[in-house]
Amino acid sequence: MKIGTKKIAYLSFLTALTIILTRVLSIRIPIAGVEGVRIGFGALPIIFAGIAFGPVAGGVVGALGDLLGYFINPLGAYMPHFTLTSFLTGFIPGFMVFYILKRCRTLPIIFISISIGQLISSLILVPYFINLLFGVPFTVLMPPRLVSQLINIPIYAYFIKTLLNYNAVKIRKIEAGKSC
Repeated sequence: MKIGTKKIAYLSFLTALTIILTRVLSIRIPIAGVEGVRIGFGALPIIFAGIAFGPVAGGVVGALGDLLGYFINPLGAYMPHFTLTSFLTGFIPGFMVFYILKRCRTLPIIFISISIGQLISSLILVPYFINLLFGVPFTVLMPPRLVSQLINIPIYAYFIKTLLNYNAVKIRKIEAGKSC
């Protein structure tokens, strides 16, 4: 697998952007003494990396963003569970677009891919790990998480489709993808 300098630079930028958007420019809402909901756009660069550069790139941006973000600005003890969910946040939509949907990047396909990824990572795994680690009941965790994802998913899909349409990062020069 060949990885070029430009691709490394873009993925590094997306990793830095996810750290800033997650750790600095987000609102954290505590529920039962732990962070139950985070309002922000920290997942956007992770998902974009997966859809634009492939599932492994999205996963690496997510995992590195979580790991480096912890060392830069720790918010409690390190929990590898959440690094896994960050990895999956980028991996699942990328996998859907690249392997299941054959690199088709229309708005409905992007929306479906992000929805499936966020359902698994943000609505199933994160609440499960918060419940497992901290004992916060699902009935308390799920309503605000569901509302936030109903808002975030369409916004993520729109921004990602816009970035892909306008070649904001010249993806076509880095990865030659098939059209639908």
